[in-house]
Amino acid sequence: MKRFLPFTLLLCGSVSLVSAQDRFAYAITDAVKDGANWSSLRKLDLQTGTFGDIMLNGLDASTKPHDAATKKQMTEPLQDKQFGALANIPFGTGVAAIAFDRKSQRLYYTPMLMDQLRYVDLKTMKVYFVNDAGLTGATAKAADQSNIITRMSIASDGNGYALTNDANSLIRFTTGKKITVTNLGIVTDDPTNTHVSIHNSCSSFGGDMIADDDGNLYVFSARNYVFKINIETKVATLLGRLSEIPEAFTANGVAVAGDNSVWITSAVDNSAVYSVDMKTLRATKVTDGAWKSADLANSNLLATHRSAAIPTLIASTNEISNKQVQLYPNPVVGKQFAVRLNLPEGNYTLSMTDMIGRQSLVQSVINIKGTQTENVQLPASTQNGMYLVRVLDGNGKAIYSKKILVQ
Repeated sequence: MKRFLPFTLLLCGSVSLVSAQDRFAYAITDAVKDGANWSSLRKLDLQTGTFGDIMLNGLDASTKPHDAATKKQMTEPLQDKQFGALANIPFGTGVAAIAFDRKSQRLYYTPMLMDQLRYVDLKTMKVYFVNDAGLTGATAKAADQSNIITRMSIASDGNGYALTNDANSLIRFTTGKKITVTNLGIVTDDPTNTHVSIHNSCSSFGGDMIADDDGNLYVFSARNYVFKINIETKVATLLGRLSEIPEAFTANGVAVAGDNSVWITSAVDNSAVYSVDMKTLRATKVTDGAWKSADLANSNLLATHRSAAIPTLIASTNEISNKQVQLYPNPVVGKQFAVRLNLPEGNYTLSMTDMIGRQSLVQSVINIKGTQTENVQLPASTQNGMYLVRVLDGNGKAIYSKKILVQ
């Protein structure tokens, strides 16, 4: 007898959704492509390498700041002897360190020449100042830029981390309702860092920072050296130096893409955007004609020790026909589609990936002998575009695959 069971019963609690990774990275640029005034917030598409329009003009004095503690608009402006009214403008002294917290939809940052944590609420585009806590504790920025913060990231523990140029202050900040700031102190060199120190101004200042899924931070210095920092021990291990990039290129913006490569942009050389293989530190050109960028940020973590649990990226996007499986409608509208199965009894898996293999949905199905229909609800965050839906048998072999267009 053919049976049709409701979707919720068929899954028996076995649904597993893999959060789609960020397709974009936020970028700090000038208002013009070749400029070096780090005051404009844009998006960088991590599939096409194109930069979007200005999302926030950080020099707009009409953008009134809000207090992060009270969430109310500030009625008393900041009083700063050095910068005066410029201290109240969101990106008034330039920005070279940003970190995106996906959970709260906040883009954290610090003004390059001021010791204050701030964030942009990306849902409202309001700017908030954390007025009750500093960062490094330094009242003035050093002439040699040693205590300026140019590296910031949200780590796997959900906290934000910022690092001064001289690596003498690793700062942790919480990202919940009440923001607390803790200076964890000096980052020390691994004994193997014999010729390049994390504290060396000639090799290790500037750049950007990303995080992995195992409690580590990765510093890419402006001189293209890469260090791995264990957050618990605060020990920095030199991994090497980037290769296959122009001599004038400085790694100032760094973000993890969906294929676990690392994209880099420069504040000096905007000839191209590059992708870095973290196993070899070799760079490959992604696209020509980049914007000069002081920093990049998204929520993607570099997959390391947990990578075995992450679904393997598809080797190709070839379709596999199977008359026992039907998918409809295609194109997909309303973030819903159905898969009709006429397969032997057993366990199957439905998966959906974009065209470069990033997983956006995986769902286990207990198939009851006969014909049944799976109604698939896509995550609300699913972007419009082309995807590949696959049905895998109990051994993980694809028995059906179909390209779909989500509209």
